[in-house]
Amino acid sequence: MSDTPPNTLQYRFDGPEDAPVLVIGPSLGTTWHMWDRQIPELTQHWRVFRYDLPGHGGAPARPASAVAELGDRLLATLDGVGVQRFGYAGCSIGGAIGADLALRHPQRVAALALVASSARFGSADEFRQRGVIVRTNGLEPMARTAPERWFTPAFAAAQPAIVEWAVQMVRTTDPGCYIAACEALAAFDIRTELARIPVPTLVLVGAEDRVTGPGDARTLVAGIPDARLALVPGASHLAPVEQPGAVTDLLLTHFSAAWQDTQAGIPMPQSVPRLTTPVLPVAEIGTAEEEPEAVAGGRADPYAPGMRIRREVLGDAQVDGVMAAADDFTDEFQQLVTRYAWGEVWSREGLDRRARSTVTLTALVASGRLESLAAHTRAALRNGLTPAEIKEVLMQTAVYCGIPAASAAFTIAQSVIQAETTPPE
Repeated sequence: MSDTPPNTLQYRFDGPEDAPVLVIGPSLGTTWHMWDRQIPELTQHWRVFRYDLPGHGGAPARPASAVAELGDRLLATLDGVGVQRFGYAGCSIGGAIGADLALRHPQRVAALALVASSARFGSADEFRQRGVIVRTNGLEPMARTAPERWFTPAFAAAQPAIVEWAVQMVRTTDPGCYIAACEALAAFDIRTELARIPVPTLVLVGAEDRVTGPGDARTLVAGIPDARLALVPGASHLAPVEQPGAVTDLLLTHFSAAWQDTQAGIPMPQSVPRLTTPVLPVAEIGTAEEEPEAVAGGRADPYAPGMRIRREVLGDAQVDGVMAAADDFTDEFQQLVTRYAWGEVWSREGLDRRARSTVTLTALVASGRLESLAAHTRAALRNGLTPAEIKEVLMQTAVYCGIPAASAAFTIAQSVIQAETTPPE
């Protein structure tokens, strides 16, 4: 166990002090205990360093809303205990942290294992919507639905004690830190950078994972130059919990072989277990390339950053609908909106997005432009305003913009808030 100075993470060591270090990272909503069943085998060969995400497992609630920020905190923690070079295995967001470190600090990472991870986690809308639900209802909806995301139905039915343990992990997580981690996953996208990961990489996925499934794993393997795929039968998202023996064997084999290649002079395990699950070659799969920002008038064209912010605030579905409806008559207008409103104004640093949403809601009510109020109420929730705060904004408009305008705004906002904050069944 450890104390946790600012900008570091809660951690623990297991295994011999003179062994090479293997760092293993958890998934969102779990703690380092998700790796408990791997520890007896791994510590025969490595000094295992486990950490908790902020606000998880009793760790201090210091939210981090970017994967790179979590990686920086992890490196600061490792620096504090004198660890410079290490192997890294991480599950889901823990895998994203490892991939980010391999991209930004490849000299630190000897080998990498990405477990139930992805170059891009679903859609940004999905994770920002999850943040809205947690901000409004707390973590109980996420805790209640965790078993179906994490385990196969057969395992959940046969192991009720493990399922309850998993639910309790989510319930005891700090909501603010959970929401920040959702923001980190919403913004994470390294699809165009995979070719720059230079370290030997194992991509391990449960065959029945419906969160980051085999398709996501194949994209990783196709993009990372020195990568191979391991498909674990009978496992969903938390494969280390559901199929601990298979996952342990795969990690032992991968890191033993990778260290022999990259860590000359360091004693390696003499006995390497045989694989109990198939390692599958994968054909190359292309990934979408982002167009570089154009240059107009001697400076960067604000269209690309404007479109990114527009999607982050309004959501992909809203923006896709508007852009799909554009034709020769309206297309240039939509480009103007993206460049000016989103690339020039919403991108300014003078106000944060919560404040900009507050101003926008007020301006829409004052100007009577209620046709845009639903989209911006949804955006306000995504930007961190609570339903109670939105109510107070509209109460204020009743005084300064008129009762009829505020009444109509309340009707629209109430409908949006009910739809956006109702937990899934």
